[in-house]
Amino acid sequence: MEYIAIIFGAIFVNNIIFAQFLGICPFLGVSSRLSTATGMGAAVLFVMTLSTLVTYLIHDLVLMPLGLHFLVTVAFILVIASLVQFVEIVLKKIAPPLYQALGIFLPLITTNCAILGVALLVLQKGFSFTESVVFAAATALGFTLALVLMAGIRERLELADVPKRMQGGPITLITAGLLSLAFMGFSGMM
Repeated sequence: MEYIAIIFGAIFVNNIIFAQFLGICPFLGVSSRLSTATGMGAAVLFVMTLSTLVTYLIHDLVLMPLGLHFLVTVAFILVIASLVQFVEIVLKKIAPPLYQALGIFLPLITTNCAILGVALLVLQKGFSFTESVVFAAATALGFTLALVLMAGIRERLELADVPKRMQGGPITLITAGLLSLAFMGFSGMM
């Protein structure tokens, strides 16, 4: 039951995009096409889960025993940057169209505040190792859900008769705000 609460809370109640407003840059930049949104979601799922796993171990096995807690942020950023480079190399080899579609947003995962935010939230919440991995994967799924929802809506909006002054950025931000309000409805469930 505890893991179900963590998963439901991370995906719907405390969605990283719609409730905590982290990772907005790739959310707005990559959510114009459904194919790129799912690709970015998969990349974030891999990086977020693995980086949380590695940073948790580094924190508990290296930084805390040696009294180097002040290096948490630097160590976590190094781990995240390394994993993003790994994902970039793999995507370039196995899925060149997706690699080109993600463009600059793939290396930007390195500076994605959602990835670092989840690694730090795990420490702040005092999760166990298993709870941390479940929380990171569920948060990444919530991120992917937000991207896919927005991409689906933006693809539909291209066919809609949107006033010229509202096309592009304005209608995207209004849509994101409405989605955020809709997700606030989940907050009373936990």
